[in-house]
Amino acid sequence: MKKIKEILRLKTSCGLSCRQIARSCEVSRPVVSEYLEKAGQAGLISWEEIAVLSEEELEMKLNIKAEIVHVGPSKAMPDYAEVHKELRNKHVTLTLLWQEYKEEEPGGYEYVQYCNLYRAWKEKQDYCMRQEHKGGEKLFVDYCDGITITDKESGEKQKTELFAAVWGASNYTYAEASLSQDLYCWTGSHVNAVEYFKCVPHIVVPDNLKSGISKPCRYEPLINESYKDLGRHYNFAVIPARVRKPRDKAKVEAGVLIAQRWILAALRHRQFFSLVELNVAIAELLEKLNGRLMRKLKVSRRELFEQIDHPNAKALPERAWEYCEWKKARVNLDYHVQAQDHYYSVPCRLVHSTVDLRITAAAVEVFWKGERIASHLRSLNKFKHTTVKEHMPKAHQEHAQWTPERIIEWAGKTGPWTALLVKTMLESRAHPEQAYRSALGIIRLGNKAGMDRVENACRRAVEHRSCSYKSVRSILDKGMDRCGHDAQPQLTLPVVHENIRGSGYYN
Repeated sequence: MKKIKEILRLKTSCGLSCRQIARSCEVSRPVVSEYLEKAGQAGLISWEEIAVLSEEELEMKLNIKAEIVHVGPSKAMPDYAEVHKELRNKHVTLTLLWQEYKEEEPGGYEYVQYCNLYRAWKEKQDYCMRQEHKGGEKLFVDYCDGITITDKESGEKQKTELFAAVWGASNYTYAEASLSQDLYCWTGSHVNAVEYFKCVPHIVVPDNLKSGISKPCRYEPLINESYKDLGRHYNFAVIPARVRKPRDKAKVEAGVLIAQRWILAALRHRQFFSLVELNVAIAELLEKLNGRLMRKLKVSRRELFEQIDHPNAKALPERAWEYCEWKKARVNLDYHVQAQDHYYSVPCRLVHSTVDLRITAAAVEVFWKGERIASHLRSLNKFKHTTVKEHMPKAHQEHAQWTPERIIEWAGKTGPWTALLVKTMLESRAHPEQAYRSALGIIRLGNKAGMDRVENACRRAVEHRSCSYKSVRSILDKGMDRCGHDAQPQLTLPVVHENIRGSGYYN
């Protein structure tokens, strides 16, 4: 009777429509119309005369019993837990599920009531369950403090970091320990995670960790080039959470908390002497975590992952991503670029251009305007050259003038010893072009020190078989070019003093 009285108040006092009253009182619209019609037949048209009536008096006037209030005819209730699970699949909508429901239950709820009942059901569920995540769409990643490992010899303890990755739809979790949060560990943990999942998400949602996000920004964050390269290899998008907005990655925040409770807490009394040993223990507990039934959903994370995320995720590429670093470099006159203290050739047409270098443990790749123009095996020989013959100038007019003969002729203007030194340098290299940079440096020393001094320094360098730019510059800096080349060192007479014993003292 309280609900009936509320229906009459909303109509007579507030002037609401039957549809609005039905939503407010959580009854069907025909029920509202039924009671308003009975109130009209009883002559109850104003709230003032209805408000003073008791429930028994109102019941007698309307000629009904309070306990027979119905919200509508009995209909088959949809399984909204199954509806919620189906909505996690890509492209599945409430309209499609309602049509399937009506095919099985022709007398069931209409679309609007079907949606209203689903929303009411969803509001009563657990917070984590109410998040809308499509299957295979998002993987949330983050770090937390891990367990310390002990050095067997020194007893020194070293902290570790726990990396966690959680799927949005199924809560399926991966965790591993690493020694730091640097770029190498960060990207390596991503590779291990997708290998564990055997599939790739459409979107990865990280925190604004500096290893992954070079410059945080709410609208246009700057993603690290190596992290971006990882995303291109696995074909996923990186969409970082907003700064200081933990709800953007609530899944992984909860996943980290669960990992701390079910993995780190379980290992708190154990002592580990290596990172490998620690990760083996984490992997064992991780299997138990993913296989354990979730209290609310009554299914395990692994089961949900196999049903929802894995079928809608992307396939792994044939090979795993290899760690790389990116840097910019300018192509020098000798059409080589410097990477990790070694010189690598590029096509000579790109002299003075700025290129991108992708450096891995095995190779150095050169990109210009997004196109790979050179690839070399990585060399550990410092300040040496790796040159491809096809990169050398052939008929291009601008570079044809830079020949060994022309550089020797140019050096001859300084003097014959300078020409001889430059010629020796060019002939000592597998490719003369590799000595162009040093030869030009020697010639240009004449601009500051003067040609005569450079000529004398080159003569001294040739006589001492030290034909390099550094030797010539060192001779000039120390003024050794001013010393006579045939001069002998002066002999000094022995000092006579009463306190000096002399050689006879030891006979």
